Amino acid sequence: MQRVGSVTDFLLELRCEEIPARMQAGARNDLARMFAEELDELGVSAEAIDVWSSPRRLALIARGLPSETQAAREEVKGPRTNAQPQALEGFLRKLGLPHDQLQDRDGVWFAVVEKAGQPMRDLLGPIVERIVRGFPWPKSMRWGESSQSTASLRWVRPLHGIVALLGEEIVPIGIDGIPSGATTIGHRFHHPGPITIGGAHDYAEKLRACHVIIDHEEREKLVRHGAEEAAKEAKLQIVADEGLVVENAGLTEWPVPLLGKFDAEFLDVPREVIILTMRTNQKYFACIDDTEMLAPAFVCVANVEAKDKGEAIVEGNRRVLAARLADARFFWEQDLKVPLPEQAAKLGGIVFHEKLGTIADKVARVTKLAEWLVKERLIKADAGDVRTAAKLAKADLVTQIVGEFPELQGTLGGYLARAQGQPDVVANALRDVYRPSGQGDEVPTDPVTLAVTIADRLDTLVAFFSIGEKPTGSRDPFALRRAALGFLQLLTKNGLRLPLSEVLVQAAVLLIVSRLGAIDTVTFPDLLEPDEDEHEITAEVGSFTYRHGDRVVVRWNASKTPKIERGQIIEEATGISEAILDFLEDRLKVQQRESGVRHDLIDAVFALGDEDDLVRLLARVKALQAFVGTTDGADLLTGYKRAANILRKEKWEERREPRSQSYEPITEEADLDEALDAAEPRAEQAVAEEDFERAMKVLASLRKPVDAFFDKVTVNDPDPAKRERRLNLLAQFRDAVHRVADFSKIEG
Repeated sequence: MQRVGSVTDFLLELRCEEIPARMQAGARNDLARMFAEELDELGVSAEAIDVWSSPRRLALIARGLPSETQAAREEVKGPRTNAQPQALEGFLRKLGLPHDQLQDRDGVWFAVVEKAGQPMRDLLGPIVERIVRGFPWPKSMRWGESSQSTASLRWVRPLHGIVALLGEEIVPIGIDGIPSGATTIGHRFHHPGPITIGGAHDYAEKLRACHVIIDHEEREKLVRHGAEEAAKEAKLQIVADEGLVVENAGLTEWPVPLLGKFDAEFLDVPREVIILTMRTNQKYFACIDDTEMLAPAFVCVANVEAKDKGEAIVEGNRRVLAARLADARFFWEQDLKVPLPEQAAKLGGIVFHEKLGTIADKVARVTKLAEWLVKERLIKADAGDVRTAAKLAKADLVTQIVGEFPELQGTLGGYLARAQGQPDVVANALRDVYRPSGQGDEVPTDPVTLAVTIADRLDTLVAFFSIGEKPTGSRDPFALRRAALGFLQLLTKNGLRLPLSEVLVQAAVLLIVSRLGAIDTVTFPDLLEPDEDEHEITAEVGSFTYRHGDRVVVRWNASKTPKIERGQIIEEATGISEAILDFLEDRLKVQQRESGVRHDLIDAVFALGDEDDLVRLLARVKALQAFVGTTDGADLLTGYKRAANILRKEKWEERREPRSQSYEPITEEADLDEALDAAEPRAEQAVAEEDFERAMKVLASLRKPVDAFFDKVTVNDPDPAKRERRLNLLAQFRDAVHRVADFSKIEG
């Protein structure tokens, strides 16, 4: 980017009716980006581009713009000299040049285009018009008489004024009959009259003098600090809510936080309901006392500095809030009257997904899977509590409060369960069934909660994978990545040892037979094909049953569904399980990389395959990371890579049977043989006992004999027997190391 001549600042203000607070941050980013792209097209740059927003204006200051663009000389390559005449004519027409200005260079036409410098003032008008007409508002509108034409301007709200000043000079712009100028208006109530702006240098201060703080970040500080101070005067604290800070700053041009009180009798409504009623409906901050109990107080943010210090404003807001809280209490009392089992009975009327049945169907699967986890003692919890919690976990979805505030699903179920006399473990499970909902959220630890939550998340993954709705690229409409990360957090934070392959196949079988109209599923199906006598038809009850030994594997109503072969069910379930395992492994890699674990070490452990106990897998990764950072680890890695390279070059995939002829091995060869025979079973035992640190230390003992072997022994000896025996030794060394991790994946 080049600069020529003097530089000056450009001010642009686009003033309109109220811009929704949620759109302002994106609008600022888009305005800065689009203006920078336009400058880039001209080959010039600004020293800085500042953007601001308020409810009624979007502003930009481009600092240090050149007064004009630099003259440029550009060579443009055209068609070959022997090309069709039409190609040459099109090239000349595009550039607006006569034929005699072309140059023949080795059979190709070239044109030299001279571009004179242009005044920046003449270029800014078209730039602004292109930006305004192409602005990507999430929602926009047309207005006035011109709105009858689809060619009329679209803007987030009716556009009323444009300030465009390059230095102190007005940049002429006319958009949809709105001319540019140097005049704006101040605060709607404090200074509704016109303000003449001198330029970028006095824009912010002139607005401030008229009760408009254009800097959104400054308004956010005023809201945050003012709300804290207003609460502090009443010996309270606000419930921290940065999103609410930003929203209130986007709703006001002159923010004035004010403390108000409401009737304490509303505090018998669940805390979260009160807070959301304030936040969602009124944009108020809730307050807590020094014991962190909710206080009957709120902080609202006014847009005026009232003469009565805001008493009338507070009273008006108190009355509005009282009406809202009365509604919330009514909903709570009505929901409280309906037992959760009755609410759960309504879930059959809510579609989970058109291909996956209703939420009642999902609840049935989750209940059976949670019961199975407990029956198999994968999670040690009371089976009755787990069954009750699973059946009621989604019941609050049909309550009036969750209908009003969907983000309270789960939370409200916990309150209702406790108030209706359910055991605490059941109430806690209903409260926490959706946790963790993201990074930093609390991870449940109660066994009943874990059984239900894990069953719920695995059923969601299995269900959507079964219909081909797995995440791709940035597309994840059913938030399966978040569900997977939450599931991984549940496992890792609680140290849960689940055989995921088995659990996922069981979840998939439940889904498949549920789709077929199954009436029961008891336990995990063995993947081996059963003999014919393990199939059973129970005609008297009209059901079709698969058995394996003495255990019922799958049973469903044969009168309603075709008799699909068991092998087909297991094949489909296994395919779903394998796809989800791959997906979970990818999510675990992302999670661990973000936690500072080297990606190559994660790959080294994952490459072993057949590891579906993620807690054990991560213990192995942790031990490997500690080991490779030591001298022994680095030396062993060097020896391994040398051995692996030789084996790969010789295509020596496995140890082979030695030739019949024998020979006397040299000392270093015999020493490595002896060391491997001693170390291999010890490393294998340490891995079996999940003492991966000890397994690493055992492998480290091979460093010296391996180094000596490479120093003294010729692997590719002309004698075939010697060569084979030595390659087998290297393969034995490689295999011993692979009991812990695939060192070929480790960098370095």
